[in-house]
Amino acid sequence: MVNLTPMEEKKILGLKRNVFFTGLTSFFTDTSTKMIYSVMPLFLLSIGASKTSISLIEGIAESTASLFKAFSGYWSDKIGKNKPFMVIGYGITALITPIYALVRLPVQVLLLRFIERIGKGVRAAPRDSLISGSVSKNETGKNFGFHKAMDNSGAIIGPLTAFLLLYFFPLNYTNIFLIATIPAILGVISIVIFIKEAKVVKNENNKFNIARLPKKFYFFLFIVFVFTLGNSADALLLVKTAETGIDKSYVPFVYMIFNTVSVILAIPIGKISDKKGREVLIILGFFVYAVVYFLFGRYNSLNVFLFLFILYGVYSALVDGSQKALISDIVSKESKGTGYGLYHAVLGITLLPASVIAGLLYDNVNSNAPFYFGSIMALIASFLMVIFLVVDKKKKKNNSTEPVLQN
Repeated sequence: MVNLTPMEEKKILGLKRNVFFTGLTSFFTDTSTKMIYSVMPLFLLSIGASKTSISLIEGIAESTASLFKAFSGYWSDKIGKNKPFMVIGYGITALITPIYALVRLPVQVLLLRFIERIGKGVRAAPRDSLISGSVSKNETGKNFGFHKAMDNSGAIIGPLTAFLLLYFFPLNYTNIFLIATIPAILGVISIVIFIKEAKVVKNENNKFNIARLPKKFYFFLFIVFVFTLGNSADALLLVKTAETGIDKSYVPFVYMIFNTVSVILAIPIGKISDKKGREVLIILGFFVYAVVYFLFGRYNSLNVFLFLFILYGVYSALVDGSQKALISDIVSKESKGTGYGLYHAVLGITLLPASVIAGLLYDNVNSNAPFYFGSIMALIASFLMVIFLVVDKKKKKNNSTEPVLQN
């Protein structure tokens, strides 16, 4: 593969064209998906779903579609193109969104969520690979931070719109599903018109080789697996919040608090990660998550939960962009799509057992148990991340002190 340099072109708000419009696409799409996601637990409960069913729907949809994440990342490396996968992936979401208005049974939600998650599986790794391939290494944290901020800005507008619709039209979910289609379509238009490729075509004889990816990448994936095993779907946070007696129309508004904090902090934290390193921020983020989930289990108070959603936004800003930037640091250019594909696949596949465990604990033990479990897994992951950092620093130090052999 020919070595690429970041695209030399006029910047938009100090950002490369691809980064800006990929962020805009995510803004529109997340506005759509979070309009739906913020009310989906309430909608499912209204059509007879249990808490276990809600967790299973999320887990099955994410996990069974995760193979597409690894496949699309590898295939985008093989053909040297990202944009077609993004168009298909975001296009599937736009097509599925209005069909939610016809749903009458929980199993129908499962089918639609499964198809929609396939769309995310197809687009996620090529999208991250395109961002990474469009910028220089010393700016990956900032640019992934911008993407996270745009993504979560949509996650603010979406729940806010859903809140207003539910407030003025109580329990009328059909309006939300139909209106959510509009930003989803705008997201696809943004890709088609404004985004350009950031790769060149690779040698078609390229074969996937595990040895191409460094060992520490797989250690990091193991840490992600451990953490995600305790990272049950956000739907359970919304369900427990709803059980405090809050007016159901305000549940999307509460979810919006988390995304607002994440948006405010995403870019500054991304810049910090470029200067100070990603690992420390990830460790801190895992610890914040552990505290949040422990307190969700310990208390059943709306005032406490409002504060915890703020902390949850801090965790999101610390971890999400930093993890993607760390992968960009670890993985070589010709394997970025494959690396991001495996990362997204691990996240998705692990969500199934995580959701099953959380749902069973919620329904069969008590509403606090899944949050205590998540807190414990986050603490274990933070400890493993400390080991990752120490070992990596020691290895770099040893390499720097080795004598250079002369020919």
